[in-house]
Amino acid sequence: MQTFAVPTSATVTPANQALFAQLEKGLGKVPNLYATLAWSEHALGTYLALQNARSSLNAKEREVINLVVSQVNDCAYCLAAHTLLGGMVGFTPEQILAIRKGEAPFDPKLDALARFVKSTAEQRGRAAPELVDAFFAAGYTEANLVDATVVIGDKIITNYLHALTRVPVDFPAAPVLPL
Repeated sequence: MQTFAVPTSATVTPANQALFAQLEKGLGKVPNLYATLAWSEHALGTYLALQNARSSLNAKEREVINLVVSQVNDCAYCLAAHTLLGGMVGFTPEQILAIRKGEAPFDPKLDALARFVKSTAEQRGRAAPELVDAFFAAGYTEANLVDATVVIGDKIITNYLHALTRVPVDFPAAPVLPL
């Protein structure tokens, strides 16, 4: 399989150079997977617009989705990044491990979300009907279902991109999920 180099500010288009500058200002660096999107003249900007779009879901709910989908897709890069981000939004290391398993026993609403997302990701959009019902019974709305689907799609994009490129993970490795 071809090894992908990580683009730098010097090797990308001027539009992507501007995005690199914004990322460096906000994050202190350009994560390797974001930089890889910059091989395309348009993908990085498109992806950042998708990722930063307004949502009916809060930051914790989005991190639940990111962690579950990344685990289903076995993406070491996204698991590393979202383990860090999960801690930043207030999840404990133990809670993050539970979420990665597709459950959140510490919060009934997040548990319904995690179980729904795991089924959706594993069944390629065909979540078990009882988990869809549980999602709504937990208080989620039709708008939340649509926004959850958008976040699932967002995470699939980066999971697949890492699987195809295997760019180096530049975040601390996520702990191995206990059996």
